[in-house]
Amino acid sequence: MIVDTNLISDDKREMALEGLRVLELVRVGPGAFCTRMLGDMGAEVVKIEEPYRSFLGGEKAERLVRSTFDRNKKSLCLDLSNVKGQRVFHRIAATADIIVEGFRPGKTKKLQIDYATINEINPRIIYCSLSGYGQTGPYRELPGHDINYIAAAGALDLIGEIDGPPIIPLNLIADLASAGLHGVIGILTAIIAREKLGKGQYVDVSFLDGVLNLIGAVPPISDFLLGGKLPQRGKHYLSGTFPFYSIYETKDEKYIALACIEHHLWDNLCKALNRLDLIPYKAFQKHSRQEWDYVRKELNSIFHSRTSQEWFQFLSQCDVPVSKVNSIAEVFDDPQCRERCMLQEFEDAELGRLKQVGIPIKFSLTPGCIKSLAPKPGQHTRGILQSLGYSENEIQELFRHTVIR
Repeated sequence: MIVDTNLISDDKREMALEGLRVLELVRVGPGAFCTRMLGDMGAEVVKIEEPYRSFLGGEKAERLVRSTFDRNKKSLCLDLSNVKGQRVFHRIAATADIIVEGFRPGKTKKLQIDYATINEINPRIIYCSLSGYGQTGPYRELPGHDINYIAAAGALDLIGEIDGPPIIPLNLIADLASAGLHGVIGILTAIIAREKLGKGQYVDVSFLDGVLNLIGAVPPISDFLLGGKLPQRGKHYLSGTFPFYSIYETKDEKYIALACIEHHLWDNLCKALNRLDLIPYKAFQKHSRQEWDYVRKELNSIFHSRTSQEWFQFLSQCDVPVSKVNSIAEVFDDPQCRERCMLQEFEDAELGRLKQVGIPIKFSLTPGCIKSLAPKPGQHTRGILQSLGYSENEIQELFRHTVIR
């Protein structure tokens, strides 16, 4: 299903977070992803940006790059290193519900935009800080990226093959799942708490803590915490080592993924392949490494006989948990993806036809939507300041002193 931007712009349905104002103070993806989700659910997100910074490749190229993270947002260019800029921020913070910042710990205090300062102005503010190691502890000021946080959390040590080195995944774990989603969860929880307490609070989200929370729910880690059994890379049943939960190359040099953990699902696969002799090699059964290797070798040979699409069509009708290992291009042409509106396309006067990932959470009464694409830097500066009561003379004065753009 392709949804046109005009349809979305005219949508009058109530949205879950409508009426909430979010101020975004982030420069990288995880924080922008967090606020984008709030914007997708109806919050007004104001992106606070540096004025007059240079854009690699020009503003048009910059807008194209940030089109994914910055949809459903407004842009206010404001110099927070300037006292006058800080006063503007204090004024808008008085009208806000949520602030999301991604500076290193201590930076916001230097800029006079920290939680203590803003809480004096607006006691209902929910102030969420996203930082690599959190606001406390010996690592709090260390720089880092996704690979550092998953390494410190023990997640990287678990990803890879037996006797091989750790394999670096995309920045899905610490950046997006840990910081981005935990940020959203923390903010929404604080909104509920504010209804009970009548005041906001500080939300400290650490990339490292979030990764630990995620891997703490994975069986190898819970086994270690509960029984002391140390997990080893590539040796757990969810690591792809065992034939019932793994990937297989097909005739067309693509792959399918199998996940026959439950015994009856493995039985279904063996029956569908007419290999009843493989039924004893179920998950959690005791077999030698040589026996498991034999089963994998047999399945490798079988799956090379058809294409990935042919295997998917066949096995999906046999109650077998099978998926094609889609390329990104194939994902967005997949009928399931289109049925769930996870690909949406828009026409932008400047950027042309743009594709966007759709809204992942479906609400029956307050559905989220994409109301606008990424703004130009400073596109809403004048309008926002006017809404705060600034006169045209005051706005011009701020422009002249390069406090705003």
